[in-house]
Amino acid sequence: MPDAAAPVLHPSSPIPVHGVPLGADIRVALGETGIRVFPLVLGAAEFGWTVDLTASHAVLDAYVQRGGNAVHTSDGYASGRSEHIVGRWLASRGIRDDIVVTVRIGGNPDNPGLGSVNLVRAVEASLGRLGIERIDVLYLDAATDATTALEDTLATAEWLVDSGKVRALGAAGYTAMQLVEARILSSAGYPRFAALDVPYNLLHRSEFDGDLRLIAGAQGLAVTPSRALEHGYLTGTHRDRAGLSSSVRGSQLAAWMNRRGSRTLKALDRISQELSVPTAAVAVAWLLAQRVVTAPIINAGRPAHVDQLVQGVGVRLGRSHLAEIARAVE
Repeated sequence: MPDAAAPVLHPSSPIPVHGVPLGADIRVALGETGIRVFPLVLGAAEFGWTVDLTASHAVLDAYVQRGGNAVHTSDGYASGRSEHIVGRWLASRGIRDDIVVTVRIGGNPDNPGLGSVNLVRAVEASLGRLGIERIDVLYLDAATDATTALEDTLATAEWLVDSGKVRALGAAGYTAMQLVEARILSSAGYPRFAALDVPYNLLHRSEFDGDLRLIAGAQGLAVTPSRALEHGYLTGTHRDRAGLSSSVRGSQLAAWMNRRGSRTLKALDRISQELSVPTAAVAVAWLLAQRVVTAPIINAGRPAHVDQLVQGVGVRLGRSHLAEIARAVE
């Protein structure tokens, strides 16, 4: 007699995949951390904000099923609810040792900035919400604190590393000169930054291209760009202002609905048709074609989004493709 609790699959449903995920062998070194990750980090910025707990767990499951092993959250995402959702998922699935957890710190209103006291409290609070004992990569968000000296922040970070609460450090919101200063301080015994989170995609390049890119390359930083799809515009889903809301997200999308944005999507569309992959996958592939990029951080709200994004890891853009994209974005 069949188990009444077992789900009934439609005859045309995809055949379930058992065993090791297909992408489990695809790993890249995350700078000098000694950590190896899937070349696409799942961002949890939408969790607890536009995506509830159940839907978030479905997205996380889909990502792991496709070989993913790195999740990025922040103490500022949905005032910490994102961390709580990720923590619940880690505990319920029993896979903490298989997942690289990266956290950006500094944006929670309860412990803002990177001052010594607030930094320690923020990390403790994040560990509590996540239900884990150690953060694999702690990104210090300089954009949240314009007053604390870098030396003081790194001194506190050193204690966090030595105490086992943090494995490695990443930088977010730091200028090229601050990264140079940080490397000088590391020669005096302070911990090194091993990764860099910076907004970067084929439309938004000015913040990274230039000195910051040169320093990141020279220091061997693992660049894990956020805003990889420019708030979703590079997925090709939103193409005119008619269907946009009056929200902040709607304004962000509307900002790219001009000739340059349209040319860019047309180029991505043509390449996606040629390669038989989604438009979003081509945008991911462009990032991975940049030598300095290790693994972009990309948010997803549904399992279907994960399916589209992961395809970008397997796409290899040729010189003609990259030239076509370059002409479109000029």
